[in-house]
Amino acid sequence: MPLILLALPLVIASLSLMFTNRKVLGAISIVGSATIVLTALSIARQVFAGSRVVWGQFIFIDALSALILSLVAIIGFMVTLYSLGYLAHDLKEGEFSEDRLKWYYFWLNIFVFTMFLVLVSANLGIMWVAVEGTTLATALLVGFYNKKNSLEAAWKYIIICTVGIIFALFGTILLHYAAVSVTGESGSLDWQTLRRVAEQLDPKLLKLAFIFALVGYGTKVGLAPMHTWLPDAHSQAPSPISAMLSGVLLNCAFYSIIRFHLVVSESLGFRFSSNLILLFGVLSIVVALPFILVQRDIKRLLAYSSIEHMGIIAVAVGLGSKLALYGAFLHMINHALTKSSLFFIVGNISQHYRTKRIIRIKGLFKTMPIMGPALMVGGLAVAGAPPFNIFMSEFIILSSGFAQGRYLVSSLIAILITLIFTGVIYALSKMVLGIPPSRVKLGEHGNFAVVVVLISLVPVVVLGVYIPGFIHDILQQVTSVFIGGSQ
Repeated sequence: MPLILLALPLVIASLSLMFTNRKVLGAISIVGSATIVLTALSIARQVFAGSRVVWGQFIFIDALSALILSLVAIIGFMVTLYSLGYLAHDLKEGEFSEDRLKWYYFWLNIFVFTMFLVLVSANLGIMWVAVEGTTLATALLVGFYNKKNSLEAAWKYIIICTVGIIFALFGTILLHYAAVSVTGESGSLDWQTLRRVAEQLDPKLLKLAFIFALVGYGTKVGLAPMHTWLPDAHSQAPSPISAMLSGVLLNCAFYSIIRFHLVVSESLGFRFSSNLILLFGVLSIVVALPFILVQRDIKRLLAYSSIEHMGIIAVAVGLGSKLALYGAFLHMINHALTKSSLFFIVGNISQHYRTKRIIRIKGLFKTMPIMGPALMVGGLAVAGAPPFNIFMSEFIILSSGFAQGRYLVSSLIAILITLIFTGVIYALSKMVLGIPPSRVKLGEHGNFAVVVVLISLVPVVVLGVYIPGFIHDILQQVTSVFIGGSQ
């Protein structure tokens, strides 16, 4: 089953290169994405039922990887649906030629494949290769429009993330060097083996390895101060790709940090790696704040919001208690669903208004009576307002911090996210209120895209007031990957 999951995106990508017709490409992508979702959820169900999925020395899927795997598949399917109308509009407007459409679907599916490979790899070396693969696939999607700004963003993304991934490679090599005399060549990068023998490894080498890995993979996560590629890439990519970057790619990169964290914690205890993750998390929220307050581009605003929320997840993982970890992975789900939905909404709005500039988007309540309220709902959710989903996970994380007696860091986080809340709501209120420009037509933009947006908002609202039992059980199992093996 895992091999089928890895093969499916490659098959869809290959089929995409055989056609140029937009409708045929859309049909192939939808059928393929639906099959991927069913396969991924089938694997996840098996894992959450109590059996890990293992295939030789190369594939290992536990509750942690199954959770993010499911998010990649589900959001990938939503992105495929949304892309139909979004790309049709841009094609009609002459933003790109029809013969390039096949390359969009090709690289989108290669992107999905590389994320799946990150999540199912039992070997930290293969995981590193897969993370670098995500960079190469998404760089071509970031620069898809082949314009000056998008190409600059793509090159910036490649350069910064490649430098970062080199740091992660150094961390991987150091870990191999520390382990090879204990495990032999075959097990020196197998992360399950490494957890079992971690206490026998040189602690100094482990510390160095983790620092390199945290900086390297943290670059891909968008943790400050290595975040500088993220606002440009998210703002210049097609909106469906921005949804994938923010919704699931950042989670995959954070997953890589967690795997190193779990190995190092077995040897050194949680304090060393947890404190470093906590430090970068707080710094990321601090850095995101001023840029959100003065932001003029709506997609860049959402990008800096992603930096904030990755920082919140890092803070929760750094706190390390069972409740904090529960909140961290609930926040991961909440952010993925909310931010992807917001990028869909903003994609519709920016196409309708022909701009991403906040100052030029006015009167959404009047011009787009569905997207305007949808933007406000998504904005309130991502800013952390009750009764939406992100408020729930932020409340759990802050409660955990105060319960541990971490009053200083918890109070600081509470103040920072309150200030960010005001910045996000101020920017969005300027867009939904006021008198719309005379150049803008009244009515919704793309009926099918509207349906996709409304469907994507449902869990954003529901998870704020009710966490279904199966999600609670999943989060408990993911938390046990930390607690069960280390405390």
